[in-house]
Amino acid sequence: MTPQAPARTYRRLSVEERRRQLLDAALSLFAHRAPEDVSLDDVAEAAGVSRPLVYRYFPGGKQQLYEAALRSAAEALRGCFDEPREGPLLPRLARALDRYLAFVDEHDAGFSALLQGGSVVETSRTTAIVDGVRRAAAEHIYRHLGVDDPGPRLRMTVRMWITAVEAASLMWLDEEKQPPAGELRDWLVDQFLAVLSVTAARDAQAAAVVAALAAADG
Repeated sequence: MTPQAPARTYRRLSVEERRRQLLDAALSLFAHRAPEDVSLDDVAEAAGVSRPLVYRYFPGGKQQLYEAALRSAAEALRGCFDEPREGPLLPRLARALDRYLAFVDEHDAGFSALLQGGSVVETSRTTAIVDGVRRAAAEHIYRHLGVDDPGPRLRMTVRMWITAVEAASLMWLDEEKQPPAGELRDWLVDQFLAVLSVTAARDAQAAAVVAALAAADG
């Protein structure tokens, strides 16, 4: 008698596990294709489920799924700047940029679509999600600078630098990820110190920050 193969057992996923599975599949697709080029059928196939099941968890269809995936990516980006406030500032900033550029590298096409906008699924809600990442990054930087109440010039300086980081990241992808990520990181850190120093010539708060950085390095 030929022995029978043991019956394969399947574990039923919880609601949260299934939702996470669908989001992971969507994020993987959005990482390499523009949102408008990804269909619910694509997501269902990537997750190994049926299209009706995707609709069960995201009854709002593709728009709801995209916004949920975007929030998930935004949380990951926020985490890039979550660096312990220990040791000199510039190495902390370098480590945060390492994580940021690693995210950009992994989600190249999706990152471009996210920041450049113009997607047919872009709404005021998706724009607010992206801007929330920028604001969170700025708040992390203020805390690393030891500033509880940044004035307008310091706020402008930090937000302008964050915009420069985004622009440099997009150009880095267009240039086939050249220069190497480590060189780009070092250049962006130098840029931060440079723009902060320029602001310090006109703003007492920024001058105090630059002086504190110089004392810490000395």
